[in-house]
Amino acid sequence: MSLDDDADISLRRADGMRVSIGCRLRYSFPQPTPLIAMLNVHYSRFGDLERADYLVTSPSVPLKSYRDSFGNWCTRLMAPAGDFTLSTDGIFRDTGRPDPVFPNAQQHAVQDLPFETLIFLQGSRYCDTDLLSEEAWRRFEDTDPGWSRVQAICLFVHGHVSFDYMQARATRTASQTLDERQGVCRDFAHLAIALCRCMNIPARYCTGYLSDIGEPLPHPPGDFAAWMEVFLDGEWRMFYPRNNTRRFARILIARGRDAADVPLTQTFGENTLTEFKVWTEELA
Repeated sequence: MSLDDDADISLRRADGMRVSIGCRLRYSFPQPTPLIAMLNVHYSRFGDLERADYLVTSPSVPLKSYRDSFGNWCTRLMAPAGDFTLSTDGIFRDTGRPDPVFPNAQQHAVQDLPFETLIFLQGSRYCDTDLLSEEAWRRFEDTDPGWSRVQAICLFVHGHVSFDYMQARATRTASQTLDERQGVCRDFAHLAIALCRCMNIPARYCTGYLSDIGEPLPHPPGDFAAWMEVFLDGEWRMFYPRNNTRRFARILIARGRDAADVPLTQTFGENTLTEFKVWTEELA
């Protein structure tokens, strides 16, 4: 990071930033189809919204909202036959600081972990810890427990896996990512989560907005991102194995054991996605 970058970070820390966030998903349905959407900012960040990112549909349909077992905000609806659009549009007030770092954060002994974290030590749909445990201990047993160990895992995943949108596959597990050495951000997250769990570190999957603020041009098309949180020193700490760098304006939508728990939309019938647009743009 250059001196100019440091100066820019200092300015952002002093002033914070306002970020326009939102998405538009357009579908074509051959018949009326039930749908569950998970597209709103997580309740833990709702207070940072200057303008709430309410879910809007076109054509308008009744919406019923609820919280799932992980506390994520979900919206249930019936999409009519034909073209149907889901959209959100909000303004988020961010601190303007890059992702925090806690290099001295220590790992808990399993017997000392809070009960609510134990589920995030177990294997799950995409995080097949039973197939990765031996490999995890072989690679990371000699690393220092805590932040250094998680950072070593992220560094390994970042260097081992190649990012390629064309290789996206909805059924790829963490062990398959390790073998195939390619994937998208969810695959990076699943592999890092599984390796952390193998090393007795609770880890959970996160999805949300990740801006390109501060990143060199050209920026890729907007998309949602996947990262992970691990439990160290009594707190959940954020890591991003895909880029393995600190970023600005990371805005959480949902958390779960893995991607199976937090689909942005879940449709219960045949459909075609005809438009997908996501934005996170810094405002003056």
